[in-house]
Amino acid sequence: MVVKLLLEITDLAVEVSGKQVLNDIDLYIDEGETHVLLGPNGSGKSTLFMTILGFPKYNVTNGEILFKGEDITHLNTTERVKKGVGVSFQNPPAIRGVRLMDLLKVEGGQDPSDEDLSPEMMELAHKMKLDQRFLDRDVNLGFSGGEVKRSEILQLLAQQPDFIMFDEPDSGVDIENVELLAEEINHLLDKDKKPGMRKKSGLLITHLGYILNFVNADTAHVLMDGRIACSGNPSEILEDIRKEGFKGCVECCGIH
Repeated sequence: MVVKLLLEITDLAVEVSGKQVLNDIDLYIDEGETHVLLGPNGSGKSTLFMTILGFPKYNVTNGEILFKGEDITHLNTTERVKKGVGVSFQNPPAIRGVRLMDLLKVEGGQDPSDEDLSPEMMELAHKMKLDQRFLDRDVNLGFSGGEVKRSEILQLLAQQPDFIMFDEPDSGVDIENVELLAEEINHLLDKDKKPGMRKKSGLLITHLGYILNFVNADTAHVLMDGRIACSGNPSEILEDIRKEGFKGCVECCGIH
């Protein structure tokens, strides 16, 4: 089996509004792998997330980001999405004037002028408990927290990206929604296939790691003060964090 390196981040440094936030970030994710990024609030998780997406506010001052072997460090967000990068935001905005159904048509490659969603997309919408009432509404407008999360995952199911980032998918939702979201996250990441057959990769960004009760990750990284302090077995790292908090990571890694 030939393993392909899907995402390669080397010596990455990023500043936001003139302030250095990330330093010396190295992150390598192979095809078919799922990684999890842990860290306290303010550690730089969201900055790394937005930098991989190519948001202009996040200025790369050093290093590079390669995706499928191609340098995407200075590509805009639209170009990165077209190449196969997907995202589920923690708090996505409502989009007035754009129906969820119309957005799903575009993301799924369906003719926007079609009156209805394809039967396949309708089946996925019902699975995500988003019926026609939601499909006819503007994207996320008036949606509850759980409905917004389900809408985000439904959009990813339409898009089918090769690499997906999930920002705090377990925050602000009840156990029923977490289990439903996790089931489809596993599907998006090819977890229903044998390891050697998996092609999709992902990066789960989480604060407390609750989602890992439902989605298995191959590698965990702890981000502290803008640097990756350690990487290793997700279960072991999460257990240490649950016992000692992130202060244990500070002591373990000798961060000052």
